[in-house]
Amino acid sequence: MMELNSVVTFVGIANSSGYQTFLLDEEKGRLFVGAKDHIFSFNLININKDVLKIVWPPTPTRRDECKWAGKDLVKECANFIRVLQHYNQSHLYACGTGAFHPVCAYIEVVHQPEENVFRLETSHFENGRGKSPYDPRLLTTSILVDGELYSGTAADFMGRDFAIFRTLGHHHPIRTEQHDSRWLNAMDQNDFGGHRSLVNKWVTFLKARLICAVPGPNGIDTHFDELQDIYIMKSKDPKNPFIYGIFTTSSNIFKGSAVCMYSMSDVRRVFLGPYAHREGPSYQWVPFQGRVPYPRPGTCPSKTFGGLESTKDFPDDVITFARSHPAMYNPVLPINNRPIVIKTDVDYQFTQIAVDRVEAEDGQYDVMFIGTDVGTVLKVVSIPRETWHDLEEVLLEELAVLREPTPITTLKISTKQQQLYVGSAFGVSQLPLHRCDVYGKACAECCLARDPYCAWDGFSCSRYFPTAKRRTRRQDIRNGDPLTQCSDQHHNDNLHEHENMEEKIIYGVENSTTFLECVPKSQRAIAYWQFHRQTDDHKEEIKANDRVIKTEQGLLLRSIQKKDAGIYICQTVEHGFMQTVLKVTLEIIDTEHLEELLHKEVDYTLRPKESHSIIAPNQKLWYRDFMQLINHPNLNTMDEFCEQVWRRDRRQRKQRPAHTPVNTNKWKHLQENKKGRNRRTHELERPPRSV
Repeated sequence: MMELNSVVTFVGIANSSGYQTFLLDEEKGRLFVGAKDHIFSFNLININKDVLKIVWPPTPTRRDECKWAGKDLVKECANFIRVLQHYNQSHLYACGTGAFHPVCAYIEVVHQPEENVFRLETSHFENGRGKSPYDPRLLTTSILVDGELYSGTAADFMGRDFAIFRTLGHHHPIRTEQHDSRWLNAMDQNDFGGHRSLVNKWVTFLKARLICAVPGPNGIDTHFDELQDIYIMKSKDPKNPFIYGIFTTSSNIFKGSAVCMYSMSDVRRVFLGPYAHREGPSYQWVPFQGRVPYPRPGTCPSKTFGGLESTKDFPDDVITFARSHPAMYNPVLPINNRPIVIKTDVDYQFTQIAVDRVEAEDGQYDVMFIGTDVGTVLKVVSIPRETWHDLEEVLLEELAVLREPTPITTLKISTKQQQLYVGSAFGVSQLPLHRCDVYGKACAECCLARDPYCAWDGFSCSRYFPTAKRRTRRQDIRNGDPLTQCSDQHHNDNLHEHENMEEKIIYGVENSTTFLECVPKSQRAIAYWQFHRQTDDHKEEIKANDRVIKTEQGLLLRSIQKKDAGIYICQTVEHGFMQTVLKVTLEIIDTEHLEELLHKEVDYTLRPKESHSIIAPNQKLWYRDFMQLINHPNLNTMDEFCEQVWRRDRRQRKQRPAHTPVNTNKWKHLQENKKGRNRRTHELERPPRSV
């Protein structure tokens, strides 16, 4: 599956793990990855070429202290890199857990054709408290702006004091109020804390709830209440980006995941609304109706408005109000008031998201790449039906990325290289954003794919370039209507359909159960089955009954009879377009010959075709013998197939290099023991292959 999905994988080195801290540098063409005791620099074109690494374990003293504290020497007492940020043009800033003693350092980075420098500055280490967690199992987030590092992390050994920190730079370090694990992100350059209250604490900090729920009957919503990851997508207005959030549910009733999309203008509107306030005998949350002090808590101090240089100039009533009212009453609702992607009753959950904005023939589309906890990536696009307020979730691909069902911990997109980079506990993977050739060789198949990256160019399904001057391209993301887009390509599509149609033979035993698998290429297509006997050209539609069960994966035939032998045709229909994807010939083995086969503890051997079968004790039953035993009608066809296989084998042996060892003595010994069994076997000097 990984080869089919064009996945390139860097398998982690033996003494490292946790490849989850990514920093993408499009300009240098590098991907920096923080892991256990290591920092890597990968080539964006191919992560397995030109790999650079820095080994940065904790000191033996720190490792021993960690062990004495009762921590696991292998899984915890190491330096797990959790912060990687650009510090300037020549250096990165990195922080790690340091065996439960967080530590930070600078990394010199120079990547030029004549010089590759990737070196840890060992002459200067800094305390990592408030920048990296102590415990590698705890999550952290960080961003470096104007020389100052903003981090959301746990600030203590026990992992109980979660806070937002601002460190580095020329200002005094500042943090959110202690012992409140629900404080959210705060970035305000003029916030230096209060003068007498909230000293070295955020004053302009406010928080609001993000709602991601499916509206239900009688006002009962289905909530996805655990935020896993976010992605900020820039818009034409730099002040109003869109926010994609991955949510799961803490419910014990059902398991599910969702993606909700938010507008920054809606977020801003919530912070202009009423503050949350507790009052009354039950101490419930209500909107604050009293007077809000000036300047309004949450706004930045300004010399222009009020003549305030920093938060230390705020009046005492502003500081007091800010400390007791950090939350807004109204929540932030998603666009259209519902998720744009929902997955429930599946055996996986969403973990990560990255979004790419793609220019298609009829506008822009945001293609979402969603990582799961079983090592797969979903490629999804939301398409408007009638208006942009009525979105259709379209799953373009579901890709197996990791060799083991391991949670995906990081996703990064390189728009320059058109690649997606995936992090997990055991390595890093790379795959293309688009694989237009997998959608088939016909115009209709390309159109039905509804992939904004791809279009039919007259000959194949290929990458769509909005500015390219090429022949007429066919693309219909919104409707996926091949009848309109590909009407003049109908003849060519029929030829490709015949080429792509799968044909196979299945053998079923009378009175037993047989499954005919047919999975449509598109999850939006509906499968239809037809049946006709080999001696009759009349086709009939197969309908479900007590002996025939239709499933999403195919057709289940229960207690098959001789009359069920024949040809089964699977056709898929999507948006009015029908194509044949599979033709199965079902052969029935009658019970009389099956009993004959099962009760004889001897093998059948074939003489040349003009002879009859003879019974010889202690000999194996070969596939062709079995076919003759059941009076198979297609023995001649099978002979032709075997002849082709044997000719190919003979040709390959003639082309085999002289140094390739061939154990001919073994084959000759087998021949002597099996003389008279099969003429073709003797001609090829090889024993027949049993099944």
